[in-house]
Amino acid sequence: MNRIKCHVKKGDHVEVIAGNYRGSSGRILAVFPGKQRVLVEGVRIIKKHLRKSQDNPSGKIAEREGPIHISNVRLLEREKPEKEKRKPKKEADKKAA
Repeated sequence: MNRIKCHVKKGDHVEVIAGNYRGSSGRILAVFPGKQRVLVEGVRIIKKHLRKSQDNPSGKIAEREGPIHISNVRLLEREKPEKEKRKPKKEADKKAA
């Protein structure tokens, strides 16, 4: 399968530009480059039926985001990395210099 360049990363703010969810926007929750898909927060909510288990004694219907094709999203804003705080030099280093 041909690979499309991943122009978005996890945490970026994107807008859906094509498909049934056109005009929606949200943050990227996950990127799957091998499948050329992304999970966008609040877009393409699907229902997943969960079988009874110890975690869910009565079973349940969970709602979660479904993947959409990476070519259907446009980058609005990059996730800004938090600036690292610089530690002031120790006084001993200043005296030695």
